[in-house]
Amino acid sequence: MKLKEKDVMVPGDVPRAKRREYVKNYLEMTHRSGHLMLFAGDQKVEHLNNDFFGKGIHSDDEEPEHLFRIANKARIGVFATQRGLIAKYGPAYKKVLYLVKLNSKTNLVKANQKDSYSGKISDVDEVVEFKKNSGLKIPAVGYTIYLGSEYEDEMLTEASRIAYEAHRNGLLCVLWIYPRGAAIKDERDPHLIAGATGVAACLGADFVKVNYPKQKGKKLKDIFREAVKSAGTRTGVVCAGGSSTDVKVFLDRLCTQLEVGAIGNATGRNIHQKSLKEAVAMCNAISALTIDGKSAEQAMKIYEKGMK
Repeated sequence: MKLKEKDVMVPGDVPRAKRREYVKNYLEMTHRSGHLMLFAGDQKVEHLNNDFFGKGIHSDDEEPEHLFRIANKARIGVFATQRGLIAKYGPAYKKVLYLVKLNSKTNLVKANQKDSYSGKISDVDEVVEFKKNSGLKIPAVGYTIYLGSEYEDEMLTEASRIAYEAHRNGLLCVLWIYPRGAAIKDERDPHLIAGATGVAACLGADFVKVNYPKQKGKKLKDIFREAVKSAGTRTGVVCAGGSSTDVKVFLDRLCTQLEVGAIGNATGRNIHQKSLKEAVAMCNAISALTIDGKSAEQAMKIYEKGMK
């Protein structure tokens, strides 16, 4: 079912003068479905070059414009990456919708050396100015929180302010929330993931990206329902795609996540580590599942057709 303007729930912190822009941004980045297909391209900071060069990674992925070629050619909701990369390549790919990731950190300092902290590298005011000057389509901003880190209070404060400032400017806010730090025994604990989605709702996020929980002896569907309920009906839960895996396995898993109540996906490596042709086919299959409500079997056929 295609959403209409009146179907969009506008948060109370969006000023009256910006409500129309918020609704427009929401409908565009979800293709009027209310479901988010987020193409994640922020790993060049997060994972350095590990995700873009090496065994099993197509040579197309060795340089950053590959990400923009995919976003431009495939059917996605929004492409998430850092402002600097968008400033360099975005003007050549103006039809793409961009989400500016406001904080990033590398993976060089390990969790056993120091609790994770990811400080801002951009802020909402910069994004608003950049959007105006560039003429690019930027409907949203994003920010990562490491829940349980000794620095979580700083990240929570920043995230809350970012959600408010985003809404004040008619933008959407997507939070990445990962439990991580010395206080965390199991990052994939279902009860803890549910806590993370609840935190996102409290901070005012429109969508929250989390890792899918794991629990030995429990079915995939059963361990995720708590997280969906915890976020409520006003904050959409999207699942991280994780490291590259078999296409059918990935699509079947995503289908299960959506059936349980996930409102979308945030996928990076399972897309951009492929050739341009295969990456586009993968995006279109994922979008068919996420946006159009197709079955995993139908999505697989779309992928296979794209590979011919």
